[in-house]
Amino acid sequence: MKGTLYGVGVGPGDPELMTLKAVRLIRENMIIAVPGADPKETVAYKIAVQAVPELTEKELLPIYMPMTHDPEELEKNHTKGAIALEEVLDEGKNIVFLTLGDPCVYSTFSYLQKRVEKDGYHTELVSGITSFCAAAARLNIPLSEWNEQLHVIPAVHRLDSTLNESGNYILMKSGKKMNQVKEILSQSGRDVLMVENCGMENEHIYRSVEEIPDDAGYYSLIIAKESKTLS
Repeated sequence: MKGTLYGVGVGPGDPELMTLKAVRLIRENMIIAVPGADPKETVAYKIAVQAVPELTEKELLPIYMPMTHDPEELEKNHTKGAIALEEVLDEGKNIVFLTLGDPCVYSTFSYLQKRVEKDGYHTELVSGITSFCAAAARLNIPLSEWNEQLHVIPAVHRLDSTLNESGNYILMKSGKKMNQVKEILSQSGRDVLMVENCGMENEHIYRSVEEIPDDAGYYSLIIAKESKTLS
């Protein structure tokens, strides 16, 4: 029997936001995969170990996932990561793969999941609280009301966007191009809020485009609402 690969969301940063199911699976399984060369230095591990101290006793499997847009480099490392996972699954052992937020939303786990499934292995996804829901809760605001649309876009890949659709916007992956993203936000005429490192010790909240620093970190989540919704 081959093992099962679980893609487990650990939430956005606050360990108290981890689900009971995520905690149970970490406790019940010995092999924990983490996206990074040094597992104990990854954000996902640092979140999970606060909620599940037993994680320090587990066997950690590092899966290197580079921050690059180079398709050849991505393909090489995704393939290498899938092979490492399959070698463990072939031993009949389950693997719990920790991923930030929810594994269904812009998660690098999905690239590994597709390869592993194609090779005949069983996978399961365990939902976690998304960064944009956590950020909205931190700001104490609703993301959408009544019949409002909600648009979730990876800002770094959509720098040509004008944010002109009706409804409210979530801008993810904004950090590396923040100065350009701020220009788009300024031209949109929307009310803008941002949470950087939501739920972590170095969390910062910004309540206008002008407040947002150009060097904001990678874990920056922007909510851009139609002005009437914040009145």
